Amino acid sequence: MMSDKTPTLASGQNRNEQLPDNAPHVLVVDDDQRIRDLLGRFLHENGFRVTTAENAACARSAMRGLAFDILVLDVMMPGESGFELAEWLRQEREVPILMLTARAEPEQRIKGLEIGVDDYLAKPFEPRELLLRVHNILRRHQRLQSATDAIRMGELTFHVGRGELERKGKTVKLTERERDLLRQFAQRPGTAISRQDLARGKMEGGERAVDVQINRLRRKLEADPSNPVYLQTVRGKGYILHAE
Repeated sequence: MMSDKTPTLASGQNRNEQLPDNAPHVLVVDDDQRIRDLLGRFLHENGFRVTTAENAACARSAMRGLAFDILVLDVMMPGESGFELAEWLRQEREVPILMLTARAEPEQRIKGLEIGVDDYLAKPFEPRELLLRVHNILRRHQRLQSATDAIRMGELTFHVGRGELERKGKTVKLTERERDLLRQFAQRPGTAISRQDLARGKMEGGERAVDVQINRLRRKLEADPSNPVYLQTVRGKGYILHAE
């Protein structure tokens, strides 16, 4: 647990100008000002740029103007909970999330992992453990980004970061829904993804809409959409993308 003697960083105070621009940027979301201050000071002293938010609404506001490398997110907050904010984030972006909770029940951890958070830490905690977990999450995320920067399917290349599909250097036009589907498959290549999981992206209309979008996407990926090579159906499980 962090010591009461640790110097505090006032809520909203910014010391990020003392760090290089490429220092990882953390958003700490917790309704407890003491924890925000302590984490802000500790993470800054360990090379992180830090922004704090006292609730989900403030976090959303911060994310509209800034890009963050990782969120440290409290579960129990007045109004919108950390779980609700994490679920929204998973539908909107791929920023890693470390959740904090005062409750250590397995059900709480399982719920967070089902939403898709990257790690879970119960309060009280050693600041060094939090730092190690943050570093581990960032390393995993960086490896995933490097591994999935671009995926190839025969003559096609999908650039994940840019969301662009090319065939022999020429751009293949994608809708926003098709782009979102390809990004989800690129993050889990060679793994069957359920319709339910795919529908959690930017997909209106639920699981039936997923089937429609898959058929449209196949027309752009496959030489013979009725006999797909890359984007295949896995009976009872969903869809799988076989990239090279």
